[in-house]
Amino acid sequence: MSLPNKFMVFLGRTLRGHHHDSIRFKQEFPPDLDWFTESNVRGDCGYLGRQSDDHGDRIDIPTKKPRKSHKNPNPPLSDAQKVAKKVLSQVRIFIEHAIGGMKRSNILVHAFRNRIENFEDDVIGVCAGLWNLVLSY
Repeated sequence: MSLPNKFMVFLGRTLRGHHHDSIRFKQEFPPDLDWFTESNVRGDCGYLGRQSDDHGDRIDIPTKKPRKSHKNPNPPLSDAQKVAKKVLSQVRIFIEHAIGGMKRSNILVHAFRNRIENFEDDVIGVCAGLWNLVLSY
């Protein structure tokens, strides 16, 4: 999680392999607690079910374009949905820039072959701290 000024404020645990963002998010922030009642949260389409899980009206997730079918070969989004999606992406780009800023450290970009337990978490924490230091100067 990051602030609009690209400052990193939260990093989840790192896991090996492929894991869906929504499942990881549920592990970090269980839905039975009110995590996001006082803050605006913006996510991508990977978190579509999260709004109903958290009873959160302050969770902004873009509208996913409907699937193509034989009856509807070119399903459109309404103009209001397109505008809302564009506004949300203009805000979310800062988060992508923050992640990219952390990846200035080559250790996050290349294959990580260290076998020390939980060392990946330490590395990404140090990289986030260095990125925050760059932003503070």
